[in-house]
Amino acid sequence: MRPVSSGAVDFIDVRETNLAVVLRFIRREAPCSRAEVAAGTGLNKATISNIVAELITRGIVVEVGASEERRIGRPAVMLTLDGRRFTALGLEVNVDYLSAVMVDLAERDVLTWHEPVQAAELGAEGCVVRLADLARRAMGEMARQHREVLGITIAVPGLIGTSDGEVAEAPNLGWHEFPLVDRFREQLDDSSVALSLDNDANLGAVGEYRRGALAHTQNLVYLTGEVGVGGGVIINGALMRGSSGYGGEVGHITLMQDGPLCGCGRRGCFEALVGIGSIIQQAAPDLAGSTAQPLTDLAAKVAEVARRAEAGDPRTTAALVRVGEWLGRGSAILLNLFNPQALILGGYFVTLAPWIMPPARRTLAAHTIAPNLGGCQVALSTLGFTAAARGGASSIIDAIDTARLPLPRGGSAAHR
Repeated sequence: MRPVSSGAVDFIDVRETNLAVVLRFIRREAPCSRAEVAAGTGLNKATISNIVAELITRGIVVEVGASEERRIGRPAVMLTLDGRRFTALGLEVNVDYLSAVMVDLAERDVLTWHEPVQAAELGAEGCVVRLADLARRAMGEMARQHREVLGITIAVPGLIGTSDGEVAEAPNLGWHEFPLVDRFREQLDDSSVALSLDNDANLGAVGEYRRGALAHTQNLVYLTGEVGVGGGVIINGALMRGSSGYGGEVGHITLMQDGPLCGCGRRGCFEALVGIGSIIQQAAPDLAGSTAQPLTDLAAKVAEVARRAEAGDPRTTAALVRVGEWLGRGSAILLNLFNPQALILGGYFVTLAPWIMPPARRTLAAHTIAPNLGGCQVALSTLGFTAAARGGASSIIDAIDTARLPLPRGGSAAHR
């Protein structure tokens, strides 16, 4: 996560850093004793005692009872995360929907909202208005529950710079050099909350890494499977961004010379061959409408494609086989480049998996250099269309865990 506005901090003192170190350990090892925290972090017992007391006072950690281990002397009191008072919000704007996911400091789900919207028709300014309204409603719900929102991360399917809060380019939305964070801040009218912005595939990968079916897989690639096809890459547990933040634009790898036109203006891109717009055009052209107009009602149209495939319609099934083969070819490039432990397919790939996955797996095996896919497990996302928003919320928690944002202050009385 890259905080990009006044809610972020430039300097964290040693005590805040130690608080974050202890919080990370308790998150990973809970339930655990103070002695285990001291041994695991290298901090002395007196320091741990003071830090744990402060985390309890802030309402972040709670004592949960004595250890059941047989030991001499008093049983150790065990610690675990509480953090119900504090929440983080992830938002996503995509071609045909807005999503919001709120989690608490222990990454337990607090709310999940998914709303259909035609983002390209609304335009950038219109989307910001809708997105800020969604955020205000979510924050209002947290206020009614006496919870504090620590930060918001926004996911967008496009090129995001390293620190300026601007969407450099989002072809499928029609956005160019749009200062999203500044506009969102104006609409939200709240200067206290930390704001950040990232690519949807990056945050989808974060969501998979922290909460997906293959959570904590140290090396994974996530493919979005929407109108755009983006890739989020986790290497040794960290998100790969590239030197300017533009890494992971795998949807614009050229697979077919002089192939179909892509939203980026080039031809034969991975996205132009396997994105959902291309799938509908190939499998059910009567549903595609005019090429000059953006696709609408995507979920309904994909459901109709699946219905025709289930019924054995030859045009539909043949088209999905071709899509699966291109999906396998493009994915093989990623396996050859990154040698991940997992390749996770999200979005509409999940809906159409019964028809596209068999040819994808065959082609992937044929074009991956390493035997047995280099040990890569190919899986479908279980996070649905909230993966990027969930990753956005988790990125706020990660920033707190790593002292890039300060731990929240406050008491624990609300939950005693």
